[in-house]
Amino acid sequence: MLTPVRIAVLVSGGGTNLQALIDAQNCGALHSGRIEAVISSKPEVYALTRAENAGIRTYTVSRKAFDAREAFEARLLEILEQEQIDLIVLAGFMCILSPSFTARYPERIINVHPSLIPAFCGEGFYGLRVHEAALAKGVKVTGATVHFVNEIPDGGRIIAQKAVDVEDGDTPEILQKRVMEQAEWLILPAAVEAVSRQLAERKNGK
Repeated sequence: MLTPVRIAVLVSGGGTNLQALIDAQNCGALHSGRIEAVISSKPEVYALTRAENAGIRTYTVSRKAFDAREAFEARLLEILEQEQIDLIVLAGFMCILSPSFTARYPERIINVHPSLIPAFCGEGFYGLRVHEAALAKGVKVTGATVHFVNEIPDGGRIIAQKAVDVEDGDTPEILQKRVMEQAEWLILPAAVEAVSRQLAERKNGK
């Protein structure tokens, strides 16, 4: 039996994708990795409550508390090393990580993005902005993408994608909810399990 890899989930808000991962872990769909820590870039967000309710250790590393990104990332790295983290999952994490940070974890940082990359992605495309852009463009299909994180925002290798129909009368909020329910909450746990399994096999010499 493979020893599960140690996962940290980085968050900045309500934590709906975190909840999807916790649910997957609880039902056994996510078993090759285990969420050991949740780190928030903002204090008192609901994602921290979700983690605490699930018995997961929580940390707050407020971006505003640090003058420089280097100091902020140094604190993140301190926690990740302390927790012996193998895999980092960005789940609504609103801070772009530096090339020097991402280089420390090659293909061991995963992000979920609410569009079908390469559409509506890159710097400045996050949250409702993505769905606003999709509606403004008039696309009939959007979706979500799980990808590895590298030095280019939303530029890493794609792990999984799932398409979602855009419907007449959609607002950015309605479309955001549909993309989460029909794509993000499904492909993120599956991708985390797949990558965790690969890392676990490598770690266990298989």
